[in-house]
Amino acid sequence: MDKKEILLNRYNIDPRAIDAVYSAENQLNSQFAEYDAIAEINQLKVLGAMQEHRLSDMHFNWNTGYGYDDSGREITEKIFATAFGGEASLVRTGFVNGTHALATCLAGILRPKDHLIYCTGKPYDTLEEVIGTRGAGMGSLMEFGITYDQVELTENAQFDFEKIKEKIKAETKVVGIQRATGYGFRPSISMKQIAEFVKFIKAISKDIIVFVDNCYGEFLDTKEPLEVGCDVMAGSLIKNPCGGLALSGGYVCGRKDIVDMVSYRLTCPGIGDECGLTYGQTRNILQGLFIAPKVAVNAIKGAALCGLVYEKMGFDVCPKTGELRSDIIQAITLGSRERLISFCKGVQNAAPVDSFVSPEPWPMPGYDCNVVMAAGAFVQGSSIELSADGPAREPFNVYFQGGLTYEHSKFGVLKSLDQLYKDGLL
Repeated sequence: MDKKEILLNRYNIDPRAIDAVYSAENQLNSQFAEYDAIAEINQLKVLGAMQEHRLSDMHFNWNTGYGYDDSGREITEKIFATAFGGEASLVRTGFVNGTHALATCLAGILRPKDHLIYCTGKPYDTLEEVIGTRGAGMGSLMEFGITYDQVELTENAQFDFEKIKEKIKAETKVVGIQRATGYGFRPSISMKQIAEFVKFIKAISKDIIVFVDNCYGEFLDTKEPLEVGCDVMAGSLIKNPCGGLALSGGYVCGRKDIVDMVSYRLTCPGIGDECGLTYGQTRNILQGLFIAPKVAVNAIKGAALCGLVYEKMGFDVCPKTGELRSDIIQAITLGSRERLISFCKGVQNAAPVDSFVSPEPWPMPGYDCNVVMAAGAFVQGSSIELSADGPAREPFNVYFQGGLTYEHSKFGVLKSLDQLYKDGLL
């Protein structure tokens, strides 16, 4: 029995969906080869970092209590720093998600009367309450006297350098970049754009800190933001950096003086990064980091396939086929609540875990509207695993990402299209 027969007979996939996906796949061979070349380079970088710091089986043991002299924690943070081109890093299971790592980073750096500018427009929904542009405060940056501005990207998704320069003042301490799309509908920020941005900012003032939200972007280029001059970046361990194996956590990486400041916010002044248990997760985190270059490329291949399939179906997609990708996310404007739910139901039904569940919009913490989330993952919320989500509001964009293997991501595309056909929405 060949694979198409399995799809028809075992999974009852609509033949139109099968034809659409396999036809699109045949058009992406050269693009996939480029992604594979990136994965090979990043695999060598990660392996080199582990060998340079003499990773040993003894590092997979862990301490109790305060976590003093946890050699596994210490070597993990050295390996991450080297692999990502930083001087130091914090890699902690105590970060509950990427937003927590980003918030800790900003709160560790900024002081009352300092000025923060986001230069990629409105940040991801969950950061709005962290900054203080939405919500009741509860310890937001603005509540502590930090001032905030944001500058939208230009119509062609480039940095608006003129407007950024207008916003910069003597109190400006941090300028932020969100590399990924978030819940917007724009291309992700490329490494070339980031390098140009750093050059522009440092020409104005070398003291301004360039901060990058690197979520969904790790290992998709041969360089990371720190390697083109950024000062600090942060992200989630259950996205690209750990290949689906980390159970929880986040990371901060960059200049040592900045990472030290963030460590004092993570724990407290005087303690910093000297304490903190790993709870036996060192092996998972490092093994995940080891396979992450390949897993991230599997996910971006799935996103490219998803984009081409739905673009050929007549939907507005971002990024479009052939455009540079710097995150693993494929955005599609579905145009109706019914299609959004149907798409996510198809992705959920493609999952190895909770495949029998039907996702519905719900008030997810940190968002200003109901969100539909398909995520039948081994690690809850792990968006490097096959997943799809979107806010239940106009224009009903869905955001498809992940897949530990390309084949599973491809199956997710098949099931999403199949469900839309079965629900009579195409």
